[in-house]
Amino acid sequence: MRYVAPLKDMLFALNELADLQAIQALPGCDDATPETVEAVLEENARFCSEVIAPLNRAGDLHPSHWQDGKVTTTPGFSQAFRSFAEAGWQGVQHPADFGGQGLPKLVATPCMEMLNAANLSFALCPLLTDGAIEALMTAGSAEQKEAFLPNFISGKWTGTMNLTEPQAGSDLAMVRSRAVPQGDGTYRISGTKIFITYGEHDMAENIVHLVLARTPDAPEGVKGISLFLVPKFLVNPDGSLGERNDVQCVSIEHKLGIKASPTAVLQFGDHGGAIGTLVGEENRGLETMFIMMNAARFAVGVQGIGLAERAYQQALQYAKERVQSKDLEGSDKAVSIIHQPDVRRMLMSMKAQIEAARALACVGAAHFDIAHHHPDEAVRRTNQAVYEFMVPIIKGWATEMAIDVASTGVQIHGGMGFIEETGAAQHYRDARILTIYEGTTAIQANDLVGRKTARDGGQVARAILAEIRRTQAAVAADGNADLVAIAAQLGAAADALDAVVDYVVRNVEAEVKQVFAGSVPYLKLAGIVLGGWQMARAALRAQEKLQAGEGDRSFLTAKVATARFFADHYLSQAIAYRSAIVEGGASVMALEEAQF
Repeated sequence: MRYVAPLKDMLFALNELADLQAIQALPGCDDATPETVEAVLEENARFCSEVIAPLNRAGDLHPSHWQDGKVTTTPGFSQAFRSFAEAGWQGVQHPADFGGQGLPKLVATPCMEMLNAANLSFALCPLLTDGAIEALMTAGSAEQKEAFLPNFISGKWTGTMNLTEPQAGSDLAMVRSRAVPQGDGTYRISGTKIFITYGEHDMAENIVHLVLARTPDAPEGVKGISLFLVPKFLVNPDGSLGERNDVQCVSIEHKLGIKASPTAVLQFGDHGGAIGTLVGEENRGLETMFIMMNAARFAVGVQGIGLAERAYQQALQYAKERVQSKDLEGSDKAVSIIHQPDVRRMLMSMKAQIEAARALACVGAAHFDIAHHHPDEAVRRTNQAVYEFMVPIIKGWATEMAIDVASTGVQIHGGMGFIEETGAAQHYRDARILTIYEGTTAIQANDLVGRKTARDGGQVARAILAEIRRTQAAVAADGNADLVAIAAQLGAAADALDAVVDYVVRNVEAEVKQVFAGSVPYLKLAGIVLGGWQMARAALRAQEKLQAGEGDRSFLTAKVATARFFADHYLSQAIAYRSAIVEGGASVMALEEAQF
């Protein structure tokens, strides 16, 4: 199936919801003119559709393979990556000083979505490199930035994130990899890292690993972890590549999905120790790695949106073409299944969730840009707090949504979805990892409860709720029947979220297990309410444009109808989530271990 980027909806989200014009007015963002942004998105859409998307099925059928320490990627991947790099797509949001395009994250976000929709396995390589760039931009030395950033941004080198070890999954306090200082500014790294995405491949001339390890005198726990740059090939003072470093890929994993993306087991230091350099300060590596992880978590949320869009497009095409059964209104003629009410319900559920998540991601990216570019420090600080609140929601809710949407896509295909030939099953298999890597949904939810809600007494959450209520009032005041209905559902959902925020803040210390038992439902509730908020804003803006006789009438009326569907079918779930969270914690913990 051919992938066609939903440019009209992306541009609506950028211009009408994320306020691209305001972002362009920020210092350093002046190149993001509407004309430039539209041209960038159109070219990215063409590239992803014509060059990257055709490799998606091939990657599932002919995965990357390992032999004698080397990984050979799917045929066509290396050439496609060279084209990707030469076109400058790795550098869309990165500084022009190091060879990037210097565009806002808001512009990079739909580009990220398109690449992941086209080919999730391929997109994972630049995703990890983006994270490495973010980490070095924040904590790297001047020498590290000069040596590594231009090569990352040009696509000559790629980056990885090395956290997990056989005994240490999400609990990084258990990391045991060692880093012994050599007295010359370098360290000898030893240990085993697992689940390393693109830890070995043949698409770039060098692979640079960001590795968490402990120095000999480091304290126990997460406070004793440092971060190191460990390149596959050592880098000479003149920037050329030197000898092979002491890091080897000893195997790659055989997986349910994303089969073309090599997930490596890396062994450091079997022959004296891999040479690495410290990023930032000793024992503060986790702080820097969290910068990389936060960038990756946002990106994984966008992966979920892209994959869901691909699954939706395939299901929609099938529903239009598959002729079966008669129309319920009495015609004797068999019709395509898109005429059947339940198929319509499924398609609308896919479309509405995707558009809500896309809008939320774009608005989140705009907060990031304001936090990094606004001249007023207080404004920067406020927007950074809102962005950080949104990241676990975007990551957790959008990826759970992707599994749901991909599953619905299989259902629309019926038996043809369960077999591999149609490709619907691949989307479902690929989607399953999204709620696991870069922190499971529960880890995102625990972050939302602990760091993002309880720590500040719900201050950021309530500030967002105040904005939601302002939107609700404006939507209700329009008078359009659909908008009045949306406003009513949004108001009830906001009340539910408000009650849950209050419950978390009041009970997190006294009833900690019961509160955290509701953490994932809280994250899903927050996703529904914040997504519904953006859909309400979209409906209001679409209605205003309709009344003014502006824009594409078909697109705008569809936007209002889709927002109404989201309100009726998703915002309406908020009250049930509130009940499960506030009243259901005790039942989660009711059984003794032996009773399971």
